[in-house]
Amino acid sequence: MLSWILRALKRLRSVYNKKILKPYFTLRVKKNAKSVGVGLTVNNKSYVNSKTILGRNVNFNGLKIAGKGAVIIGDNFHSGEDCLIINEIHNYDRGNAIPYDDTYILKNITIEDNVWLGSRVIILGGVTIGEGAIIQAGSVVVTDVPKYSIYGGHPAKFIKFRDIEHYKKLKNEEKFH
Repeated sequence: MLSWILRALKRLRSVYNKKILKPYFTLRVKKNAKSVGVGLTVNNKSYVNSKTILGRNVNFNGLKIAGKGAVIIGDNFHSGEDCLIINEIHNYDRGNAIPYDDTYILKNITIEDNVWLGSRVIILGGVTIGEGAIIQAGSVVVTDVPKYSIYGGHPAKFIKFRDIEHYKKLKNEEKFH
């Protein structure tokens, strides 16, 4: 009997997430972003700021933008769960207090088309992630990531390039997930 009740509660939770939470999270992102392309999907709690520009077919599975700097995310973006984009830092070097003062330094972030972030990726300010890049789960991105590359680790480092010819073939055929 208990297992039947647990299965029923799991089904109710799934319906609640799809019918109520997903539309709410999507609406909240649309309301807060500067602009949003068609096909936005927000499957889990996500936060963006008023300087966020989203391309078409953007998919968030739990992403938070912390800070007031600009964030540009291109088309066909996918994030895993619990991703964090930090685009401001405390003024520790030129401020009027130690260890830092009440002012912030904004560092914009650009994520180009067809980028996939694994779960719990952190991206720090001033970074550009090139087209078609993949960032492995748990990575911390502190430097620019070239097109078509796979990065991972803390700090994230180059692992290898994707199969670029195959990527370009799929792109030309417009086979986007």
